[in-house]
Amino acid sequence: MNGTESLPIGARLGRIAAQFPDQVAIAMPIGSRRQRPRRYATYSFQTLEDASNRLASGMLRWGIPSGAKLVVLVPPSFELFVAVFACFKAGMVMVLVDPGLPRRALIDCLREVNPDGFLAIPKAHWIRWLLRSQFPRARFNIATRGLLPWGTTMRGLMRQGDPSDRPVPAEREDPAAIIFTSGSTGPPKGVLYTHGLFAAQVEWIQRRYEIAPGEIDLPGFPLFALFNAAMGVTTVVPDMDFRRPAAVDPRLFVEAANQWKITQAFGSPALWNTVGAYCQASGARMPSLRRVLSAGAPVPTHVLERVQAAVHPQAEIHTPYGATEALPVSSISAREVLEETAALSRCGAGTCVGRRFPGVEWRVIEIVDGPLAEIAQTRELPPGEIGELMVSGPVVTRRYVTSVDANRLHKVVDGDRVWHRMGDVGYLDREDRFWFCGRKLHRVRTAERTLFTIPCEAISNGHPAVFRSALVGIGPPGAQRPVLIVELWPEHRRRAENDRSNLIQEIRARCAASHLTESIEDIRIHPSFPVDIRHNSKIFREQLAVWAAAATVPRE
Repeated sequence: MNGTESLPIGARLGRIAAQFPDQVAIAMPIGSRRQRPRRYATYSFQTLEDASNRLASGMLRWGIPSGAKLVVLVPPSFELFVAVFACFKAGMVMVLVDPGLPRRALIDCLREVNPDGFLAIPKAHWIRWLLRSQFPRARFNIATRGLLPWGTTMRGLMRQGDPSDRPVPAEREDPAAIIFTSGSTGPPKGVLYTHGLFAAQVEWIQRRYEIAPGEIDLPGFPLFALFNAAMGVTTVVPDMDFRRPAAVDPRLFVEAANQWKITQAFGSPALWNTVGAYCQASGARMPSLRRVLSAGAPVPTHVLERVQAAVHPQAEIHTPYGATEALPVSSISAREVLEETAALSRCGAGTCVGRRFPGVEWRVIEIVDGPLAEIAQTRELPPGEIGELMVSGPVVTRRYVTSVDANRLHKVVDGDRVWHRMGDVGYLDREDRFWFCGRKLHRVRTAERTLFTIPCEAISNGHPAVFRSALVGIGPPGAQRPVLIVELWPEHRRRAENDRSNLIQEIRARCAASHLTESIEDIRIHPSFPVDIRHNSKIFREQLAVWAAAATVPRE
């Protein structure tokens, strides 16, 4: 770990820069996509350390107080790395939101934070200026470049800054960031991250996956790229729209992987589905890639199989599990999935997300839809019984700072610590592995029984024409009618146009043969599921439920 254990993130970068000053920290693609080999602008760890020190000093000298809340709206770039580490060092509280959120939702999130300023690209500043009445405290506004009629620029502050200024000492419980959830099951909520939580995340991830300084990562998710810099890992920024990972150009992704001989890559299941399908069809491979990480939603087995065939023969594929409020919680390898758990998942056992990280405590409790004021109100369930998951530990956030009513529903007090209710349902097996069976809010409660999404959807997903499924309920809980909505593989969509009735009958017969889905008779075909912005993988079942309730579909 090179002496960086338990250090705040900003201090970790300083230690890494002292040990590996000339190693490339960030490589950014530049120039035309047609150019081969692709050109990159590179920045060393020492360059990143010096630039972030200057910006931190410049922000403090300009008068921004430690603890000020700064909205950071900068795309993945050298400027983003500098901004983030400068905020860590100066004691600013970063506000991070998905730029791909619908504009109204994004504005609502930022208005509720009531920030002290914005560190953003010029376009974001012009929008902020037009909406300035909604951000009355935003006095400290910094543009990444260009001249604005207000505020200042990163370059201007870096000229004012002195890299010899000592950074503000960060205590583990000091606020470091407000990060918003994806909003996949409701309005996005602002989660408070402390310096200690960030440090624990980096330590746990580096130790669990044996990530070593000097490795090279091609991350399909910006937050993981920021972890790289604190671990001494080179980040090659992929040429992609991070808001839409499923739309990544797989040829560019694979070319970057091979040009840089990457050893690691992180991406959502949607990204790996696109890249894996391209590799399978074209024969392309990434032979230097020895560690693949995928998170954000359950990873289908066909995605694991395709990626496994395209990387180094001894490569390990890991699927960590967690949430914005608690990350990482557990992890499982593709080998364990493909050799053991996938067969059970196909039969409706749920998706195994593996064993918990050391330091995480978890328990499955009887499902309660309302708040739980204290741990004594919970009833722990035995292995094999489906309930809701709650977790506690150093990587578990303690509270929301926006949508604060959510604290009553998701946080449970247990003496001096807090448990987070994940909102996921499932069960623990005899090996203390958690099997994910869906979101608590998505369970379908009929008059006779409760149906859980992931086990039921696995049955219809076994039909060769079905790409993915979504179980929804129509009507009030306790009297819902289950509806199974399917999205077809592209090559089977023409059949749906010409032979819809027989296709639905086949899926219905498959469901009737399983005790999990025998009560589901209403099968619908949807052209393209709505999915989350961050990972392009989580299905918006709430929207599909509205669609199903509004549609008048004749019985096939």
